Amino acid sequence: MKYDVASFGEILIDMTFSGFSPDGKKCFEANPGGAPANCAAAVSKLGGKSAFIGMTGNDSFGKDLKAALNDAGIDTKGLLTTDKQHTTLAFVSLSPSGEREFSFCRKPGADTQIAPSQLDRLILENTKFLQIGSLSLTDEPAASSTRAAIEIVKKSGGYISYDPNWRSPLWSDKEKGIQAMKSLFVYADMVKVSDEELNLLYPELSVEEGARKIAEQNAKLVLVTLGPKGVFYYAKDLEDDTDSENAKCGTVGCKKVKVVDTTGAGDSFTGGLLYCLTRKKEPFKFTRKELEKDLEFANAVASLCVTKRGAIPALPSRPEVEDFIKNS
Repeated sequence: MKYDVASFGEILIDMTFSGFSPDGKKCFEANPGGAPANCAAAVSKLGGKSAFIGMTGNDSFGKDLKAALNDAGIDTKGLLTTDKQHTTLAFVSLSPSGEREFSFCRKPGADTQIAPSQLDRLILENTKFLQIGSLSLTDEPAASSTRAAIEIVKKSGGYISYDPNWRSPLWSDKEKGIQAMKSLFVYADMVKVSDEELNLLYPELSVEEGARKIAEQNAKLVLVTLGPKGVFYYAKDLEDDTDSENAKCGTVGCKKVKVVDTTGAGDSFTGGLLYCLTRKKEPFKFTRKELEKDLEFANAVASLCVTKRGAIPALPSRPEVEDFIKNS
């Protein structure tokens, strides 16, 4: 395969809160973002080969986004523009702890307007993993394009990595949004979900029960990120597994850092893990020790990402990650 990871879906400008002006007004810093784009950038910055498929507006923000992806080493042949809609903007306000609140300019945004006929099939047919999220399901034609991209990759022998990402302002109906998020589990080989979003999807289940529920539908590997506590994993096929169901799961902690901005934390984790998995001939063949080593690496990528503002600008290189693991 030519690409380790091809990402499809939303690409936008994160207008990240950066302080106050002398007269007390909020200031925002324009940073490139969007979960699938962040993930592709994480893979590329670590040394993998990634591509992005999506759409921006034919405006200054769209040009900035393409430049940012190119600077990160991402193949942008599949990134299109439209004159009909503006590039999506997400205003991100931060609490003192670095947690985020979102407000979107996306009714609809350019990222929702890519049609199935506009997908770059050559990229999709030549990638090991397709990274998708749920926010491309909020509007047509992007929702149909998401499923079309999945079908192309599956037929070509690639894997699907899925991040069910919830942003309430982007869904007209909460229950329909939750059902749409769940609808892609049957296609996913790997699922990364935050503990908050898992609780939204399956409020009656524990973290372990929720992960198993997702795995029952198809996924070989389910990751539940736990913020500063690390990540819970459920793996169907650990090579050193026993017959015990408890042997299929575990938790890998992460090192404490000073959090500046959690934007892109989950995406950088996913990118870090996909980078590790795509180094293997068979991505889902590993022992518990091998998997936990890969998860330690992915946790380190996310830990470094949250120490700076923005998502793509904050992503670390592989030497930075290896140094962090060794010395912190």
